[in-house]
Amino acid sequence: MAMDVRKNFHHELDVIRDDIVRMAGLVSEALARATRAFLDGDLTVADEILSGDDIIDTLALDVEERCYQLLALQQPMASDLRAITTAIRLTAEIERSGDLVVNIMKASRRIYGADINPKTRGLVERLGGQVHRLLRLSIDAYVDQDVGLASALDDMDDAVDELHVDFIESIFETHESGEMPLQVAVQLALVGRFYERIGDHAVNVGERVRYLCTGWLPEHTGAARQAARTAAKDAENADDLSPHWEGT
Repeated sequence: MAMDVRKNFHHELDVIRDDIVRMAGLVSEALARATRAFLDGDLTVADEILSGDDIIDTLALDVEERCYQLLALQQPMASDLRAITTAIRLTAEIERSGDLVVNIMKASRRIYGADINPKTRGLVERLGGQVHRLLRLSIDAYVDQDVGLASALDDMDDAVDELHVDFIESIFETHESGEMPLQVAVQLALVGRFYERIGDHAVNVGERVRYLCTGWLPEHTGAARQAARTAAKDAENADDLSPHWEGT
């Protein structure tokens, strides 16, 4: 009986993992379509992406609820507990990425018909491509439990950050020259930020994959430093309170 319970438990974990991957696939597809729709001014695709986010939200809620049920009804061991908590965190990271894709489409609506120069358009395309690649690789790391790939995502995100800086500079230059209205410049700057944040969420996915596989999180390093500082302070205070005898 106990063996059947554990078997069902691990089957449910596998289903949750598959649904997370499916949700990530929907977000990844939406991101690729959003970049193209933004550049083409395609409001039909924008509306489809906005509507499609409801499916992602519904799936995210369902996965999260099933994770909580497993925590409540089972007594997961350490590795299984990490799998469940990782699933909850990944669901949030992916769902938020989907929301950011929606924000890109809302911005596209606000500046519909605006003239965007070739340099800025090219940077949008490159930024969208880099972020899309980062998102896909983060999910590959999760599926394969690839610690090496998960660890490399942070460095890969540097390319996204550099493109984001170039993009913002391009917007400022175009606006200052009088070629771009302020409203368009503001919306484009927001779009750049949305892409950059999706990249950050992909890096967060990688960090949770490392936790799943090794039990390590970046916060552990900071916590260790703080513990060392606290111990040193306590030792200093203890030394100050200890009696100091003068020689006679």
